[in-house]
Amino acid sequence: MAKNKKITRIKPINNFLLLFILSVFQLGTGYLAASCGEKFEFPAMLALLCLVATEWVYLIFFYTAFHRRNFELELIAFFLSGVGLATIGSVNPDSAFKQFFLVLAGILVFIFLVFLMGNVDLCMKLRPLVAAGALLFLFVNVIIGFFHKTNGAGNWIEIAGFKLQPSEFVKVAFIFVGAATLEKIQTSKNIILFIGFSVVCVGSLIVIRDLGTALIFFVTFLILAFMNSGDVKTIAAALTGAGMGAAILLKYRAYAMRRFSSYRHVFDDPYGNGMQQTRVLVGIASGGLFGLGIGNGYVRSTAYAPISDSIFGIICEEWGFLFGILLILSFVAIAISAIVNSIASRSAFYSIAAVAGAGMLLFQCALNVFGITDILPLTGVTIPFVSLGGSSMISCWGILAFIKASDVRTYNYLSNRNIKRAQKEQLAQGGGQAR
Repeated sequence: MAKNKKITRIKPINNFLLLFILSVFQLGTGYLAASCGEKFEFPAMLALLCLVATEWVYLIFFYTAFHRRNFELELIAFFLSGVGLATIGSVNPDSAFKQFFLVLAGILVFIFLVFLMGNVDLCMKLRPLVAAGALLFLFVNVIIGFFHKTNGAGNWIEIAGFKLQPSEFVKVAFIFVGAATLEKIQTSKNIILFIGFSVVCVGSLIVIRDLGTALIFFVTFLILAFMNSGDVKTIAAALTGAGMGAAILLKYRAYAMRRFSSYRHVFDDPYGNGMQQTRVLVGIASGGLFGLGIGNGYVRSTAYAPISDSIFGIICEEWGFLFGILLILSFVAIAISAIVNSIASRSAFYSIAAVAGAGMLLFQCALNVFGITDILPLTGVTIPFVSLGGSSMISCWGILAFIKASDVRTYNYLSNRNIKRAQKEQLAQGGGQAR
């Protein structure tokens, strides 16, 4: 019996088959998004066509040139980006095509950061420079925010006609600096420097009244502290983080009370402060489990910021509540992947950065979904990879690079190259000895 028993082996994922299925889905949703109006909107379809082409070029190139086989994270990000492009295209076709270029820019940033983090020593050397750049970004943002505010917050700056959110790029720098700092030998100086860096980042966001991003930074700080060694220094870092959170609450108390006065009572004022959440909640209920179909919802025309803050309402109403759950589970899958990768990663730098990055993406998704459905106060943050937004899209792909870098399979080509180099050196030495 024991001799005849066969050993079952787990077959590797067929990346090309999964991408083929995803491509069919994206092209189908792109066609529905382009044809849901009075006329066929080619820009909406073109955005999905370009995305599908980019996905295949990416997969084939890294599969053949670098012999990578781990594309699970990219496939999830492609799926989320495609859903965002189709939803945006059904509401505003021209914005969908512009959003594709932002997705492409995010993918390029992702590729660059993955290659950069292949060299841990270089990352350690870049840590002070990245920290200085992040602080400079925030300083400029604070100065400009005093004079120009959007919806009461000064988190936007405009350069040559393009609007940017510096805090989105600082998210990537915050994780990079935190992971690089805590990966080093734990000295009081390193811990104090990172705490000071964190206080300045969160304090700057408080000054420009970007409450949602301040909360995201605060939670990420706690994750970074938790991923540390767990000794007294970690406890001190966590307590400092709690003090930062208390400062946020004290600073925002009056402002938050005004902004969130309708929290848990949105239907008491459905045409005032509760208008956005009531529209979304009614839309989700009317969509049912399977949705009304792309273009057939009413959230798109009644809710505020339908393709950014309220895009989850459109997806649930038109694509179905089950699909909305699938969207959330995609971020859970990213978080699980980060935890699994961190266990066997090559360095503590990768483990800390991966878990912090996944936690940041998951928490940001939760803030949007729970805020727009009145489970949490509405903060105005976007859903990563899905909502309309240039800075946010590039930032999300940059954060995903931390999780990708933590997977030991990502840099297999480097290991193979080192093995071949060592074999050549051994052969050369053996030949010299023989002579």
